[in-house]
Amino acid sequence: MPSRFFVYGGNNHPATLVTSSNSQAHNLDAMSTKPVPAPETPAQMPKRFAETPIETDGLEVASPSTYAAGLPAVGHALKIAVKQMGVVRTMETLTQVNHAKGFDCPGCAWPDPDPEHRALNEYCENGAKAVAEEATLRRVTPEFFAQHSVSELSRQSDYWLSQQGRLTRPMYLPAGADHYQPIEWKDAFALIGRELNALESPNQAIFYTSGRTSNEAAFLYQLFVREFGTNNMPDCSNMCHESSGSALNATIGIGKGTVTLDDFNHADAIFVIGQNPGTNHPRMLSALESAVKNGATIVSVNPLAEAGMIRFKHPQHPLSLLGEGTPIAKMHLQVKINGDIAVMKGIMKEMLAAEDAAAGTVFDWAFIREKSEGVDEFLAELRKVSWDDILE
Repeated sequence: MPSRFFVYGGNNHPATLVTSSNSQAHNLDAMSTKPVPAPETPAQMPKRFAETPIETDGLEVASPSTYAAGLPAVGHALKIAVKQMGVVRTMETLTQVNHAKGFDCPGCAWPDPDPEHRALNEYCENGAKAVAEEATLRRVTPEFFAQHSVSELSRQSDYWLSQQGRLTRPMYLPAGADHYQPIEWKDAFALIGRELNALESPNQAIFYTSGRTSNEAAFLYQLFVREFGTNNMPDCSNMCHESSGSALNATIGIGKGTVTLDDFNHADAIFVIGQNPGTNHPRMLSALESAVKNGATIVSVNPLAEAGMIRFKHPQHPLSLLGEGTPIAKMHLQVKINGDIAVMKGIMKEMLAAEDAAAGTVFDWAFIREKSEGVDEFLAELRKVSWDDILE
């Protein structure tokens, strides 16, 4: 039976087909002018690593920063962008990020403000570096793969691999080979077609793609897959959000957040639990800064006192950029690792005690009864939890 077939549209080459299969049914000799090496035996194959190594060279230990963004972030973002894209391309590209007639930043999924409220530079340091890596002038040619085997590449870090550049043409890894080889587009499509048509069921194929693929490409991709006859389309959302989405569906009936970006401007209190906005999605800091200025109290629950939750220097506000910036979290609860549940139970016990002392002033019972199930059993269990267990 033909092997399961994997079609991949990857992060750094969404428009390029890199195909592989362990099926021996095809013969590339008729499709390529270059001879295909004889398959290697397992004993001849160099060792490949399933995971790329973690780079530790160049790590420095220094005092933690007390603020995020500011002039250092601006300078570092521009340095990386110019290094990857050049001056002209940097100016042309970064001014289009997250704009209505531009393109979405591939760095994270933070929502965009309404068009009339967007800044000229509507991105963060991480976003600028992500765009620079996508729009880089560096190129990975067939000569690169002739020089570097798959076994060798498996021993390189993710960062090193990402810095080599973008593919210039389709590449193919024959069964038993250790080097990718160039293949013409028509031959790549022919190979994919033969493999897909040889499957006993469309559901034997898996079509993987990345969240960094453009909306337009992803739309056409899923149309093709559904027309083929399957919905086996895992992507990075499955790996990142499958667990949280399942839990949210079971508790609130929808697998994602229920608030809008504008809700931050009207919040009285915001709890940032186990999240590092300054590192993972720095654009959130501008929303938190606006919330603070509107009177919101922000509480950070995290084993790490992240710089972004201490103070934020907005890169597009001169007084903030050159001054001390804006304090973000009014309180930092430095919990133990995996201590989130204990913290939440402690907060709920305090709320329950306040409700017991002044019934009807803390809990909105009409809302709770209408929107939830099992609340009485939950509160009964909560009363059994001791403060000694919480504080342990």
